[in-house]
Amino acid sequence: MITRQSVDQVLSTAVIEEVVGDFVTLKKRGVNMIGNCPFHDEKTPSFIVSPTKGIFKCFGCGKAGNSVEFIKEHEELNFPDAIRYLAQKYSIVLEEDNTISRDEMDEAAKQRESILIVLEYAKTYFRELLEDDSDGKIIGKGYFKERGFTEQTIKTFELGYARKSWDAFATDAMSKGYNPAYMEAAGLIKKRDGQESWFDMFRDRVIFPIHGINGKVIAFAGRQLQKDDKGPKYLNSPETEVYHKSDILYGMYFAKKEMKKQNNCYLVEGYTDVITLFQGGVENVVASSGTSLTDGQIKLIRRFSENVTVLYDGDYAGLKASLRGTDMLLERGL
Repeated sequence: MITRQSVDQVLSTAVIEEVVGDFVTLKKRGVNMIGNCPFHDEKTPSFIVSPTKGIFKCFGCGKAGNSVEFIKEHEELNFPDAIRYLAQKYSIVLEEDNTISRDEMDEAAKQRESILIVLEYAKTYFRELLEDDSDGKIIGKGYFKERGFTEQTIKTFELGYARKSWDAFATDAMSKGYNPAYMEAAGLIKKRDGQESWFDMFRDRVIFPIHGINGKVIAFAGRQLQKDDKGPKYLNSPETEVYHKSDILYGMYFAKKEMKKQNNCYLVEGYTDVITLFQGGVENVVASSGTSLTDGQIKLIRRFSENVTVLYDGDYAGLKASLRGTDMLLERGL
């Protein structure tokens, strides 16, 4: 059977509007796209595609799901064959493992989708706090304004704010019916030792959502706001079913189109480096989110560009990482 890592790669790469667009003529309508449903006859379009959520839904016949579900239904394929179909579309080489059963694959896919749903909710929660909460507007947005970020830039990168409270997010999300087990699996909350209560992983921080290549939020980075805070300056989501840091470049979703167009990629260290350059008109920019470039990140760059301009920081750590990264890029033909 196909390995879970390969399934994850396909699911994170497939772009719902591209997959559906191969079969349905879609028109822009607000943040969504609309067209005639391919699963039943209709004269008035009731088939909606949500690029931000990565799903489709027909309000006529009720069919709905992600890219894999669409291919399963439209091409009458089972889950593994739908994954193979999408892998071929996106030139992904699949790895096989005969010890994995089909039921395990289906369960992993359900787990992944549930995690993505709670991550999407968390993004909305942090965004609303930044825009509507008094501390969010003063402290959170104040930080971004000090960095020179415009309102449009803040909106584009979906930047947010997390309250100082220990359990504000956990309490809010569970009151709306979100399963704490999936929130924990997403790296958003953690259970208190020996208790049945939960606490938030991101507290009193500005939030940088990390998007997968298809635009879905797969993780977060939170920057501390208090100078006397003893915690790490940046707190990142842990490795999860949907987030493998060594295979992700921050900003890739926003940069890929321009990277392909210019056949060049600017590689920087951090989140704010990407946002600052993007706002200044340099859109083909991504960050390794640290100083250690990986093979997985290089493979991702090669999908969109043959050339890389390394712009790491000028301190000792940055120069050392720049030399190491340049050697790795050259060795791999970039």
